Amino acid sequence: MAAEIEIVQGDITQMTVDAIVNAANQGLHGGGGVDGAIHRAAGPRLLEECRTLGGCPTGQAKITNGYELPAHYVIHTVGPVWHGGNQGEDELLASCYRCSLHLADMHNLKSIAFPSISTGVYRFPIDRACRIALQTTIAALNDRHSLEKVMFVCFSDHDLKAYQEAYSELT
Repeated sequence: MAAEIEIVQGDITQMTVDAIVNAANQGLHGGGGVDGAIHRAAGPRLLEECRTLGGCPTGQAKITNGYELPAHYVIHTVGPVWHGGNQGEDELLASCYRCSLHLADMHNLKSIAFPSISTGVYRFPIDRACRIALQTTIAALNDRHSLEKVMFVCFSDHDLKAYQEAYSELT
């Protein structure tokens, strides 16, 4: 069965899925934007568990419990900072999605929700980022057996429209 892809506008911390993805920093210690919101909503035990993981390199992912979130797990991935597109940013961003989906599959998860990774303070252009996110996810789902639903949760109207337009072009 192919996984359903859904694009919604909302608050990722409120999504009732097996795992939400956190656009984390390398230290996994919480921060601003999505990362800070997830840490606040999950409660202090999330940070305690993150401290045991030894950080996370850009393009990789690690999994923790979800604690006080509706989601059972948080998959933390570190997206690239945008430096103009000539320093491997596209591949690093694609790797964030591949690694997160791989962790979801390894844990036999049925549903996952992604934010728009790297498009906030890391300044990755939204149109480019959402195409990479969707292309990578669609390709990776061909090899996934556990996931039934993949959500892209957009915070703003602008991001939602970018994801919807990219998805309609790709399908």
